[in-house]
Amino acid sequence: MPVLTPTDFTLIVGFVLVGGLLVQLTLLLVDSLRSAAHARSARARELERLELDIRAARLRIQSAEQERTAWSGVRKFTVAKKIPECADTYSFELTPHDRRPIPGFKPGQYLTFQLTLPGLAKPIIRCYSLSDCSRPNHYRVTIKRCPPPAGSEHPPGKGSSFFCDSVAQGDILDVKAPAGHFYLDLEKETPTVLISGGVGITPMIAMAHALIEARSNREVWFFFGSRNSEDHMLRAETLALTSKYPNLKLHICYSRPGKNDRLGHDFQHEGRVTVDLMKSLLPSQNYHFYLCGPGAFMESITDDLRTWGVPDAAVHFEAFGPASVKKAAKPDMKKSLTSAPFTAKVITFAKSGLSTEWSPEHATLLDAADACGVRIEAGCRAGNCGACLVAIKSGEVEYLNEHGADAEPGSCLACICKPKGALTLDA
Repeated sequence: MPVLTPTDFTLIVGFVLVGGLLVQLTLLLVDSLRSAAHARSARARELERLELDIRAARLRIQSAEQERTAWSGVRKFTVAKKIPECADTYSFELTPHDRRPIPGFKPGQYLTFQLTLPGLAKPIIRCYSLSDCSRPNHYRVTIKRCPPPAGSEHPPGKGSSFFCDSVAQGDILDVKAPAGHFYLDLEKETPTVLISGGVGITPMIAMAHALIEARSNREVWFFFGSRNSEDHMLRAETLALTSKYPNLKLHICYSRPGKNDRLGHDFQHEGRVTVDLMKSLLPSQNYHFYLCGPGAFMESITDDLRTWGVPDAAVHFEAFGPASVKKAAKPDMKKSLTSAPFTAKVITFAKSGLSTEWSPEHATLLDAADACGVRIEAGCRAGNCGACLVAIKSGEVEYLNEHGADAEPGSCLACICKPKGALTLDA
């Protein structure tokens, strides 16, 4: 066994000391890097909180400005542009005729138009969703000609046909201020699913644009259904969403793809938008769901979401014409409407001197009035425009659905409610 010399001991001690110093330096470096990482993480969280605070403050300022610059009654707007989107569908850019400032709006809200049509003694009222986020100088609506009900001899929609056929660039229209209780809250970062079919895409694309403008980081899934690319309105804007908003996952469904429509490029799924599709893609049902589309589409989606376990409070929808008001009613309301035993309820129309018994065949008070020849003004028939507001002289009503227009106490929106018992209306 070799004998260690004093020099060897000195070298060994030196190596041990140097090794100990290296270990200490390494630990100090690790602690320093960990502290720096924590500091960077804390700064990132602080910057994120600051960004959210700034965004919330900006949105509160915009909301206050909207209230300040909103107008009552109608205001003149000029059609600055009429843009063909697809078959029987046009976008209209509207600028204020008086060139004064226009208020912003919440994504999902709509404009109400008072339209004077040839051959009609009175103007008609129609509501159309805004199809872009707030812009400082103009509003945009996108309108598709409303076809007649299936199997009906009725003509296409009067308002939508008037826009498609008669409204031209340079025309002046009477418009009410942006309104509606169906909108996306930009102050929150709640994971969101946007679901639409056909022209129901209009409020959804406004929501998507608003999220991009707000630099939101929330997780968003965007489902849209159409027959094919020829019926896909705002198509270029839809396809460009993911490049502008990395957290948005786009799923376009074509039920009858055209021969030139390419799967994976023009659309992601062949078939209709369904909750089963969402189940296969979403990691859970812990989202807020926003819906807009035709009646059958709305009914199917709302029913299936509830079956999936999505609470009613997390499902938000916009009525898309009168049929969808009935079909998109909350499930508990639909159950009460269909299963409750029928009891005679007499509806009296005081001004007309007429009365009728409420029938299960009547979907709304407006239907009951029409059935016995009592005229109540109506526009959207979806509870949004307020044209059907009528005073209640006695009795109570219940609503089939949430409504965009405000119903003052002692009055009701006849197009989306039914009587609780005997009822007298000032009509």
